[in-house]
Amino acid sequence: MSFGDPNNPYGQQQGGQPGYGYPQQGQPQGQPGYGYPQAPPVQPYGGGYPGGPTEMPGGVKAARVMLYVIAGFQVIGAILFIFTGVAIDKAKDDPALKDDVQFQDLADFSSGAIYGLGVAVLLWGALAIFLAVKFGSGGNGIRITTMVFGIITAILGIYPFIIVGLAHTVLAILVTVFVGKSDGGAWFERQRV
Repeated sequence: MSFGDPNNPYGQQQGGQPGYGYPQQGQPQGQPGYGYPQAPPVQPYGGGYPGGPTEMPGGVKAARVMLYVIAGFQVIGAILFIFTGVAIDKAKDDPALKDDVQFQDLADFSSGAIYGLGVAVLLWGALAIFLAVKFGSGGNGIRITTMVFGIITAILGIYPFIIVGLAHTVLAILVTVFVGKSDGGAWFERQRV
């Protein structure tokens, strides 16, 4: 008696070979192996990648570059403050400017205060560099600190330095938005290896 081709799954089965067609009697039901494979578990961030995104999102990279640009502007501002302090110190001794009322108003402002403002501007730039450097390894605290930094920088760019601070304001708003987006949140809240 012939059973046909032994490799044909639709032909008559020989001697009850398990694994072809429907499960045999006595074989447990609901085990993998029949139908489609089971899906992997769903991850909260990163589109199924374990632990979140593996590469820094484009918006976060842009925010990092903008922080470096803000730091560069801060260094330029600190240099201008220090040069202004030096110029006022030298001009206080000029007898031609003793009668100039506008200069005397400026000279009444302490050169030490101008130097102090220069140091404060330089420290604000150092904070921008620190935050930018920490984007690769920092957690959610760096994200929140960067957002607060961006908001404060935008406000300071609007009020005292309207024309000069316009670039600061725009960059700070963009930094805050890019870091605050959901892909920025996923980046800063990812699991670190």
